[in-house]
Amino acid sequence: MKDGLVVVAGGGGFIGGHLVADLRRQGYTNIRSVDIKPFDEWYQCLDGVENLQLDLMDKDNCMTACDGAQHVYQLAADMGGMGFIETHKAECMLTVLISTHMLMAAKDKNVDRFFYSSSACVYAADKQVNEDVVALKEEDAYPAMPEDGYGWEKLFTERMCRHFREDYGMKTRMARYHNVYGPLGTWEGGREKAPAAICRKVMEAKLSGKHEIEIWGDGLQTRSFMYIDDCLKGTQMFLHSDCTEALNLGSDELVTINGLVDIVEDIAGIKLERKYKLDAPKGVNGRNSDNDRIKEIHGWAPSITLRDGMERTYAWIYDEFVAKYGSKYGVTAKV
Repeated sequence: MKDGLVVVAGGGGFIGGHLVADLRRQGYTNIRSVDIKPFDEWYQCLDGVENLQLDLMDKDNCMTACDGAQHVYQLAADMGGMGFIETHKAECMLTVLISTHMLMAAKDKNVDRFFYSSSACVYAADKQVNEDVVALKEEDAYPAMPEDGYGWEKLFTERMCRHFREDYGMKTRMARYHNVYGPLGTWEGGREKAPAAICRKVMEAKLSGKHEIEIWGDGLQTRSFMYIDDCLKGTQMFLHSDCTEALNLGSDELVTINGLVDIVEDIAGIKLERKYKLDAPKGVNGRNSDNDRIKEIHGWAPSITLRDGMERTYAWIYDEFVAKYGSKYGVTAKV
């Protein structure tokens, strides 16, 4: 089945680029990667792949993207870290045009299987008010009270996937991603997520000699973070499975933001004075993934430890940081 056309919508993004690379490593010979960004802004633009620059908010472009496809991974979205999604709610919700038109195109083009990347932001806010959070089960998405903007778009599209399956017989599959991180991602500019942002802040503090770090919120908020390799395995497992419900896809290793800073400081070999920006966007107070269902259905769950994943992520961001800013700090090689 590796010669059937696989389409990755959002293939120029962080997760999409890694997915395209992984499919190619596995021997898939017919991959189409689609993204709105110019090719020189793609996180990974790979040879041997049909790379298309298309705005998937337009239905005709979605028809082009899905033409001849056997499988579609719908990852395309306008999103970023908490600093972005809390201040760009309308832009995040407009992603519904992409998902709607991709579903319509996949139906019209008789796509065999359609994967949708949802988010832990669909979960009800009243389940996430305490740092000492109870891990979120799939049923906790209802009664609905998701993250404003981004979360509503994700939950709405989950319902569309369900009804396209019920009404049209489409094989739609869904995963609720919990904070995916790793190399080859955004690490500056406003859309980066907490793991990358903290890596950048720690290395900047170390190289500058100004040994302090700004942390958004009080640092007590809790999260789980999933390394990209686990995300790729789970995503493809979900697409090929018979499970029709939206399942958590995330690590259940809970950590405070202060604890995440501890890990990065240890990797960098430095201790920093912490300055807390209490008026900055920080999201919910606590969020973790309950992995009972994924273990029950698939006999597997994300397992790469946060320490291992952060070491790999820090090393990559360090090289990028030094390549861009090293001359400012008199650094030209790894330390």
